[in-house]
Amino acid sequence: MPEPAEIKIGCKAIMGIKKDGEKWVVNKFVVGHNHILLTPRSTRLLRGHRGVSKVQKKLIMTLNESGVPTRKIMSVLSKDSGGDFNVGCIGKDVENYLGSQRRKIFEEGDAQRLYSYFLDRQNKEPGFVFSMQVDNDGCMGSCFWADARSRAAYQYFGDVVTFDATYLTNIYKMPFVPFSGVNHHHQTIMFGCALLVNETAESYIWLLRTWQEAMLGRAPSTIITDDDKAMAKAIVEVLPNTTHRLCLWHILQKFPEHLAYVYNKFPDFQKDFRHCIHETITTDEFEQEWSSIVVKYDLGENIWLQNLYSRRDKWVPAYLRSTFCAGMSTTQRSESMNKFFKDYVRSSTMVSDFVHQYEKAIDARYFKEKEKDVRTKSTRAIMKTPFKIEEEAALLYTRKSFMIFQDELFNSLRYQARRLSLTGEAKTYGVTVHGKETPLYHVILEGSGEYATCTCHMWEFMGILCRHILCVFGKKAKLNRLPEHYVLDRWTINAKSRPIPHILCCDDQVTVELDEPTMRRSKSMIQLYDIVELASQSAEKHKYFTLALEKVHKEMLAMEEHVECSRVVPANDDQILRSQVVSNFSQTVQDPP
Repeated sequence: MPEPAEIKIGCKAIMGIKKDGEKWVVNKFVVGHNHILLTPRSTRLLRGHRGVSKVQKKLIMTLNESGVPTRKIMSVLSKDSGGDFNVGCIGKDVENYLGSQRRKIFEEGDAQRLYSYFLDRQNKEPGFVFSMQVDNDGCMGSCFWADARSRAAYQYFGDVVTFDATYLTNIYKMPFVPFSGVNHHHQTIMFGCALLVNETAESYIWLLRTWQEAMLGRAPSTIITDDDKAMAKAIVEVLPNTTHRLCLWHILQKFPEHLAYVYNKFPDFQKDFRHCIHETITTDEFEQEWSSIVVKYDLGENIWLQNLYSRRDKWVPAYLRSTFCAGMSTTQRSESMNKFFKDYVRSSTMVSDFVHQYEKAIDARYFKEKEKDVRTKSTRAIMKTPFKIEEEAALLYTRKSFMIFQDELFNSLRYQARRLSLTGEAKTYGVTVHGKETPLYHVILEGSGEYATCTCHMWEFMGILCRHILCVFGKKAKLNRLPEHYVLDRWTINAKSRPIPHILCCDDQVTVELDEPTMRRSKSMIQLYDIVELASQSAEKHKYFTLALEKVHKEMLAMEEHVECSRVVPANDDQILRSQVVSNFSQTVQDPP
């Protein structure tokens, strides 16, 4: 509920002073107040007594850019000042200051600010690319950007891509469309992203073509999207040789909506349906169970279900087990990324600010990747079996990949393998849990036994050997080494050791480059915190520190007029390999309508 309107109370009480020679004298004094008098402490809350200091403004902007809401900013200021009454301002003052900064952006032009930022990034980072559309009125349309790290990461891990759209982004409600995948630590990583004016097939076609150009023309083997017709049309046109999977999670979410009457009438439907989707291994098993469900629950005339069934090869696991997806079956990695970005942006975020926040989010992701790199290289995994293959895998794989392999190897001991048939040089084994008779999975060994396929298709789907193949290898005494052809580079410690031509990228770089004043301020603050901590230990130390600080402060103020701001000398154009800017405008860019 909004606060009621207020006006100034109009108190006439005043005391005026003026200088008379060497003295100050009172020249005006009105005693009467028309309101209840405040305590000296409370007067700090009066508008005329409040103000946001220069130091506080810097801290407020830092916290705001990190996604901290106003009320929490006030908590930080209060803690930093030793209590609310010592802050010198209130939450409304913080809101007003942030509002004034936002108005400055509007005056400069949000889209123009974004364009200038892109040009500056490209000048500093040759591997950075962007593309921006502008309509006939000069207003910004869709835009795409990708830094050098994202482009290089795609060359290592771009075999499987998730492609999704969300509205969490900005004040203009432009859909945020990230291209994401999974790295060698099984973490979500970015391959570039875009802000679109709409979600038409034309917009997606433009985006996919622009993205492909940025990724050096390499198409992914698999792309996972939501069930969106415009996306599907664009993928067929731009990526005709890429396997298009639909997000299983999104599809399953629609069943209660379209088949609500079935869920309500038949309690067993959900159990039968989930078994049909998740537990069937082969396409024949799926077809048999699907037909049984359609008949049992009288769904033969349901048009929505028929349409979904006609596209079963794009979402049913039984049809896609042999398609490499790096272990991903849904766009929930995109959704987790969207959730991650919500910590950095809000619906009122300007597009130029959104891009800055996006870069911070990406830096945080790369930092987590570095943490995993360090952990894998500086620690040893604990072995669970006596097999040499486990030790070899621990040396090759990242820790997360090794844990998946180790789990499969350890669980292979629960199974037994029995040869069922011999066809030429191919031997078929039935793999069952100890104590069971009916084979759950079938493993075929080819030739000398170095190559195997399993009906679970974990190797084809994820790129890590399954427990069933490892069980058969164990029976054949082949657990002394990990065959080279069963080690996928993308899951190894050295997955990123291969140099990428045409993309200048330093793996340790951060996208947020600090200017010299910020770097100096940061270094000084670190030193100052240590000194302040020492000064707080005793009255004597505090007095010494205060006097020294006052002396330094006066000397710095005296120097201020003589300090010349250092200038950054631009790099020689001949020394920079510039990335191409794809655009259709030449001067200023107006904000989106």
